[in-house]
Amino acid sequence: MSSDSKAAAPDLPDHIDGAVLKIAGVVVIGAIMSILDITVVNVALPTFQTAFGSAAHPIAYSTVAWSVTAYTLALATVIPMTGWAADRFGTKRLYMTAIALFVCGSVLCASAWSIGALIGFRVLQGLGGGMLMPLGMTIMTRAAGPHRIGRLMAILGVPMLLGPILGPIIGGWLIQVASWHWIFLINAPIGLVAIVYAWRVLPRDTPEPSESFDFLGMALMSPGLALFLFGVSSIPAEGTATAPRVWVSMLIGAALMVTFVFHSFRPEHPLLDLRLFKNRNLAVSVITMFLFAAAFFGGLLLVPTYFQEVRGESTLQAGLLVAPQGIGAMITMPIAGSQVDKRPIGQIVPFGLVFILIGMLGLTQLTATTPYPVIIAELFVMGLGMGATMMPLFTSALKTLKAHEVARGSTLLNITQQIASSCGVAIMSVLLTNHLQASKLAGPAMASLHDPALASKLSPAVIAKGLEDAAQAFADTYWVAWAMVLLTVIPAMFLPRKQEASHLLDDEGTPPVVVH
Repeated sequence: MSSDSKAAAPDLPDHIDGAVLKIAGVVVIGAIMSILDITVVNVALPTFQTAFGSAAHPIAYSTVAWSVTAYTLALATVIPMTGWAADRFGTKRLYMTAIALFVCGSVLCASAWSIGALIGFRVLQGLGGGMLMPLGMTIMTRAAGPHRIGRLMAILGVPMLLGPILGPIIGGWLIQVASWHWIFLINAPIGLVAIVYAWRVLPRDTPEPSESFDFLGMALMSPGLALFLFGVSSIPAEGTATAPRVWVSMLIGAALMVTFVFHSFRPEHPLLDLRLFKNRNLAVSVITMFLFAAAFFGGLLLVPTYFQEVRGESTLQAGLLVAPQGIGAMITMPIAGSQVDKRPIGQIVPFGLVFILIGMLGLTQLTATTPYPVIIAELFVMGLGMGATMMPLFTSALKTLKAHEVARGSTLLNITQQIASSCGVAIMSVLLTNHLQASKLAGPAMASLHDPALASKLSPAVIAKGLEDAAQAFADTYWVAWAMVLLTVIPAMFLPRKQEASHLLDDEGTPPVVVH
């Protein structure tokens, strides 16, 4: 950074001009669309079970959960190629293309005629959504300069805070007053406004291709992970892990991922730069984040389903009941963010994990009659922990990297979080489905809550026993999530306990991409 830039830096954080704010508006709209679509679908999973099946014969939960897994996998796939594509085609053109792709995917999702079609269209939607946040961060940094990165992170933090709160509420309200199709159709008018807004406001840039893209790495990692998770998710339908559909998929997927690991050390610019694991702080942070994200985001999927399927709540009510978790994160995230520059990460993250352990331990005791104030309190405590864990981990991992390594480190962390989320969703949905299938009464009892004709054929005692079995299935699944969070404490204890110098802004290199 030049001496002039350094001299001006103290005044700039308090003065982001109107031109930059207009650009920020475009980026925030894109970020909100992308992040909301991660959480808005969670509350719709029980609806998908009956919409593509029937009340008497709902589709397996582990199958409809692929509508979430496919989206996050697509996000993970497209993140590493975003930087290369931005240099190759220009950020403005690519950003507008990403919005258009996201909108097209959304409209196709709304027209899905089967769960398979919905899952396929969610992949298309995720390919567009995955580019919005990385591109948005690049566009804003070029407009305002890296010396105002703190202010920019605060602006982009808005959709991150609002997503977990508004997603389930908006999704529940749209399903209740209209239909599930509108959780996707709502993106069309917003996306069109964003495209026109971007065309008018974003400055034109000249593409400058800089480095080659690792197409072989992409061909190995993405299919490998998808095949492995497909095998895991097929266990409930097959009833055994020895079925060819299960073990063949998992074996081929694992072989592709192992091959990718060996390949990634060969090219100069690999899809994922695993050589960065030589940095101890980054390695520990990635391991901690993977375990945390798999447990937390996998467990996050279960809550709205419990409210709808075991307690008989509407989609809107389920969304409102989940909101306290987002409120908890909104309280601690800015506090933890301000502490990252003052305290070592090893003194922050363990406290966040303790909050999550306390809140999730309560969810392992779920019954069909657990008082709502108790569940709300547990979700709020979990939210407090989430806000004190995710962003500090992300920021700390990048602080000690050299400036030219930041973009690659950011990509590695983003993909770790997305892959972990996909794995967590697959694991938790499989466990829940297996537990529910173990009870002959759970399925009919849950269906009776939304089907008066079926309820009239079952005795109150049978319904009560079935709902208790279903609640126990959720509780048992949360025990696994709780154990994974407890396991996360082990690598978290190796996080830095002394303040370390930051190399993030040693020069005007690419800043970190905000985590989804």
